[in-house]
Amino acid sequence: MADIRITGRMVNFSRLTFDTNDHDAIRQQLTQMLDDTAAHGASIIIDSTVEQELIELIQLLLSLDLQPMAVIDGLLTGQAQSIQFPVLPADRPLQRIKPTIEQTAENDQDSSDNTQKTNASNHITSYHNDMLRTGQCLIQEHGDVILNASMNSGSEIIASGNVHIYGAAQGRIIAGASGDFSARIFCYKLNAELVSIAGTYCVADDIPAHVQKKAVHIYLNEHQELVFEALDI
Repeated sequence: MADIRITGRMVNFSRLTFDTNDHDAIRQQLTQMLDDTAAHGASIIIDSTVEQELIELIQLLLSLDLQPMAVIDGLLTGQAQSIQFPVLPADRPLQRIKPTIEQTAENDQDSSDNTQKTNASNHITSYHNDMLRTGQCLIQEHGDVILNASMNSGSEIIASGNVHIYGAAQGRIIAGASGDFSARIFCYKLNAELVSIAGTYCVADDIPAHVQKKAVHIYLNEHQELVFEALDI
């Protein structure tokens, strides 16, 4: 009997990008984010745009019940290699483009005594009417993305909420990017390189054949597994 076996397993990863090395500020912001998204225990890939102490950052993430798994090749590569911490290759740079229009919905929540209203965070929907071309990226960090056209291979859509594509999708589609497990993807013709919701992803070769190049609704079930549901359009 063989002593080594290879099996496949879907692992959820969330990428955290740090633009500061102030660990007190990082702790405060992450604590708030985790309270909002219930992403405790998530596996984390570290990306940093500034120099900082990697070991201290790893310890900070562990203390917040996160599981750091690797760093993106860059400023922290040397420190990672010195402690034999995994290093992942950097992404190909994409051009972030502006949507055709953005619409903001203000959410008001009643206070406990029902006599005052407090303004909650705003939900923003980005609408884009043009083809998303290779090398372009459309990002909405506070809501949904609606693409009223197709997207080419090598392009990317990232939304903290839902993604709607009223055309052929050949790039990467990422919904629930901030850990929203209820986020959904709707696509008129699915031919994507990758789809992801709240860190659970599926690459092109693993997308079920019955929804390839079909209209599809994608969501997470109660086990945080991607479900691909063909739409009768």
